[in-house]
Amino acid sequence: MNSIREKYLPLISKMMSGIGEQVPVSDSNVFQLGNPALLPAIDTVLTDYLLPGSRVDGFENLDSLYRTSMEGEPCLLLLEHYSNFDLPAFHYLLRQKGPEGRAIADALVSIAGIKLNESNPMVSAFAQAYTRIVIYPSRSLEIIKKNFKEPNRLYHEITRSHSINRAAMKCLNSVKTTGKLVLVFPAGTRYRPWDPSSKQGVREIASYIKTFSKFCLVAINGNILRINPSGEMEEDLLNEDNVVFTVGPMKDCYEYRARIKEEYRSGDDRKQALVDRLMMELEEMHERVEEGRQCRDY
Repeated sequence: MNSIREKYLPLISKMMSGIGEQVPVSDSNVFQLGNPALLPAIDTVLTDYLLPGSRVDGFENLDSLYRTSMEGEPCLLLLEHYSNFDLPAFHYLLRQKGPEGRAIADALVSIAGIKLNESNPMVSAFAQAYTRIVIYPSRSLEIIKKNFKEPNRLYHEITRSHSINRAAMKCLNSVKTTGKLVLVFPAGTRYRPWDPSSKQGVREIASYIKTFSKFCLVAINGNILRINPSGEMEEDLLNEDNVVFTVGPMKDCYEYRARIKEEYRSGDDRKQALVDRLMMELEEMHERVEEGRQCRDY
């Protein structure tokens, strides 16, 4: 398998030449509007590697969520996460469904980790195609705490993370009632088969459920950009695949929290228990679809 950098370097270089200098994230620029001029280049990669049969199932559930968001209710999409091309593939397949799908794609606002903006200019070029609110994830902060040995540098980075996240939450509160669908990966990182903990949901997702009105779970089966265990993001490996996004029924956040709360045992971490249930349901959806996806005529 080729890395995306090896296969598409001229295309990527052209993308990067049109977006200007990489700007560090601060509390003043956490909301970043997508640049649709970058989509044709990314679509080239997608059309090369998405096999026939790639699609969005449960579109009627997604349409119901979108219509609810257009009425001013805060609506949330919770997706599995396997690849940096999960969002691009979802966005692309939605646009292939005609005007209704394009409207939903345009309404997506993803919660994106700071690493996508600052780790590498190539990775940032792809990220800039899609509207997002940038956060400083708890996983990233834990890595920083382990790697930064200088107290002053560590203090600066912790302070910066708090500033970015306060601004991100303020921005989220402004955006979520304007007909947007807020897209979140509850695992907070891409799944790595050699690290089972990478599929555990992060505790902060419970706060999203608490402050939104409705949500849908989205299972992802198939992956055209696999993590390179020995490389950086720009060295991820391209792989032809049939990619299926399955959108579950719309759920009421309040009712979901109340139902899960009844199952809590004394001493449980209630927030983590709720997130664990979400991840379990996503995994069950994934397994059901995977069994069918492997059939020749699926």
